[in-house]
Amino acid sequence: MTNYFPLIDSHCHLDFPEFDPDRSQVLTAAFGKGVEAICIPGTESDRWEPLLQMCTDIQKPMKLFVALGIHPWFVSQHEPNDLQRLAKRLETNDHIVAVGEAGLDFALQSVNRKAQMLWFTEQLELARQFDKPVILHARKAHDLILKQLRQKPVNQGGIVHAFSGSEQQACQYIEQGFCLGFGGSITYPRARKTRALAASLPLSSIVLETDAPDTPLCGFQGQRNEPAQLAVVLETLAELRQETKAEIAEATRLNTIKILSLFP
Repeated sequence: MTNYFPLIDSHCHLDFPEFDPDRSQVLTAAFGKGVEAICIPGTESDRWEPLLQMCTDIQKPMKLFVALGIHPWFVSQHEPNDLQRLAKRLETNDHIVAVGEAGLDFALQSVNRKAQMLWFTEQLELARQFDKPVILHARKAHDLILKQLRQKPVNQGGIVHAFSGSEQQACQYIEQGFCLGFGGSITYPRARKTRALAASLPLSSIVLETDAPDTPLCGFQGQRNEPAQLAVVLETLAELRQETKAEIAEATRLNTIKILSLFP
């Protein structure tokens, strides 16, 4: 009898070159830990086609779902016609479940806030146009993102990836129809605020993620993160919430399916 529970990794960059040497083995290992599906957010236009092709070609034991977007770190590498390309993909490819990873990151040392805002608002508009949820990247910009969402709501909501804001901001996202993603950060005892939120927010608004190959878990600093580590995130969240792993696995799995409209 297995000790693993069906899980969905709502945010994993499986297409990144860190996985090129052993991607199939990484998927097999994750499946062995209960991961039954992975959502892979696109980050820049040059990677969209390889990402879509990878999901078609690679032998995989679980379902892979794709989001396409332009990450705020890479907006300077893009031209306006990339938005037209994104619109075309959303119009013609039914397998794209969300727009993203899109958002604002004002934690960077050197950042063009005006450019980030332009690309972010344009991607929100595409999400509205094609009735897709959004996978949000948000650092030091929650209030501004929430202002945009209040002014022009995204009908299908989405996921705030690697949420690290305040309780008030969390509640405002939830009111806008968003789920909050928690991953490796909650395994660090020093992340007291994030751990407290993961413990107290409604389970109906939480999804699990790894952000692999980034965001290694406590004790694995300096190592490549992998989707198999989602089982450790689950265990940590169960300890923080004083709930069973089975309860949390089932709830977060269903939350991800609902918010991204998976398994049609």
